[in-house]
Amino acid sequence: MTPLKLTGSLSLGSRVALIILGSSLITVIAIVSIAYQALVDDFEDLLIQRQLLETTRMAERVDQKIELRLNALTAFASQLPQGDRLPPAAELEESLKRQSTLRELFPASLLVFDDQGRAVAENVHVTGRIGTSYQDRPHFRKAFATLKPLVSKPIVGRVTGQPLLSFLAPILSSQGTLLGFAGGTVDLSETTLLPKLNVDSEVSAGVTQRIIDTENFLQVDSGNGAQDILPLPDPGEDALIDAALSGIRFGQVIDNHGELFIYATHHLQRLGWMFVRAVPYDQATVPARESFSRFAVITLLIALVLAVISYALARATMSPLDRMTARVQRMSSQPDSAFRLREVGTSEVKNLARAFNQLLAEREALAYMKDHFMSSVSHELRTPLTSMNGALRLIASGATGELEEKTQGMADLALRNGERLQLLISDLLDLNKLSEGSMKTDICDGKLAPIVSEAITDNTTMAADHGVTLTFDINEDLTCLADSHRLRQILDNYISNAIKFSPEGGEVSVKAEKTAGSRVRIVVSDQGPGVPVSFSGEVFKRFAQAETGTARSVKGTGLGLAICYELAKLMNGRVGYYNQGGAHFWIELPTPETAVPEPSTTEVTG
Repeated sequence: MTPLKLTGSLSLGSRVALIILGSSLITVIAIVSIAYQALVDDFEDLLIQRQLLETTRMAERVDQKIELRLNALTAFASQLPQGDRLPPAAELEESLKRQSTLRELFPASLLVFDDQGRAVAENVHVTGRIGTSYQDRPHFRKAFATLKPLVSKPIVGRVTGQPLLSFLAPILSSQGTLLGFAGGTVDLSETTLLPKLNVDSEVSAGVTQRIIDTENFLQVDSGNGAQDILPLPDPGEDALIDAALSGIRFGQVIDNHGELFIYATHHLQRLGWMFVRAVPYDQATVPARESFSRFAVITLLIALVLAVISYALARATMSPLDRMTARVQRMSSQPDSAFRLREVGTSEVKNLARAFNQLLAEREALAYMKDHFMSSVSHELRTPLTSMNGALRLIASGATGELEEKTQGMADLALRNGERLQLLISDLLDLNKLSEGSMKTDICDGKLAPIVSEAITDNTTMAADHGVTLTFDINEDLTCLADSHRLRQILDNYISNAIKFSPEGGEVSVKAEKTAGSRVRIVVSDQGPGVPVSFSGEVFKRFAQAETGTARSVKGTGLGLAICYELAKLMNGRVGYYNQGGAHFWIELPTPETAVPEPSTTEVTG
């Protein structure tokens, strides 16, 4: 059973209940959708703020570790001077061996340098290091210039070849003269500066931490433990690094495996290091879905209760109308003008019964007038005219004998004018019905393609006689609210006019499409000269004809387009035309989803 048939079989009460239920469901869906998106946005904001906080904490912890090492090294340097000179190398090495705390802070090595930047003592022997001058290193040059404790950028050990951080603290005499430097190194290949992730939660959740040297474009720490210092990958090879270096402190990034991450960064100015932390986007959506599921279940339960109550109330409200419907059905099966609905019950039911009874009375009066008019016109005009046209047709066809050329021409002329007069009478009858409001329509939701196809088929013979091709392009699923018979009448008029105004060998096309206002526009196009600008205001008026086009284009009563206008108005539609490589006449009709029917109008464009 199709949805249309299923809906048609339901009672009005059931339909009202379904409307309420559908509206409730749509409202619930809209609410839960908005709520879910709001939850995701909130959790995403919280996750971003958390990552910003974590990167700041990472940077602060590393900064604290560096400051601790510098302070300890500075305190050690202040104990070394012996007046205005450094102790001998043997004493310096003995002093270095006693610094257990410093050895923990600088596990790679502790060193003492003289005032020329040469290594003179060490706690861990490395071949070739004693006597080597380091004053050409950038951090040594800076230390000579500032005489302040400092830490280097990530460097490669001149003798060891390992990635190092070098710490320096000046050794000053009592007069402030530079005697040398106390130094300590941290081997980055054996030590990680990043705080360790929580193995039970963060590691399994796919959290990523990194330290990037933005000045030298090096990856100081990848977050995977001790490692070598490596150059940054080329742009495009690591999406997270590209995002961190973009200058945007936080946001979303898709890695090279297609996984979405939320990242945040923090820049440590003293080292020129950028701390990066990224977490999977699922950490925002998973808790949002859990909260949303509970909210959705509660909302759906409330909606279900409301729907049941609404259904019961709708059925109770519509039961009097059901009883009235049953009486109307009995009345239709046993027509009797004296049989009327009883005007009893609630005020709404009484008003409906009274309106229906008034409608019946008007219907009877209009029916009498229509029958009387139609009977008079048929007897007085149609019958003799039909006989005359029949006789003229026999004479013109040669059934009574061959006619002379002039006589044949006069017979053909008489027949053509008789047929035009008969068409005029039919059009006048239609206009009379429309003017009096007695034209009945049966507007319903139906597919458009079959109606257009029938109109094309019925006009094929006429098109062939004039050497014109008919084509149409209609979506099979396109529907509209219209009286199919009256729509055919409009289409027949449009198509026949287009054939008349098309040149021999031309094409008449019929197309339909939906407009922005959820209405259907059917356009009949020809390849003729178009409607003259001077005639644009008269197209849809009675007895109006433009004296242009082919010889056959002027044959007609001048009432067809006026009838089209009135019929479109009767079906809550509108008509119009425009010129563009020919005349394009159209009609717009409402569809089931049209919000408010537009009043019938005509629209003309050049």
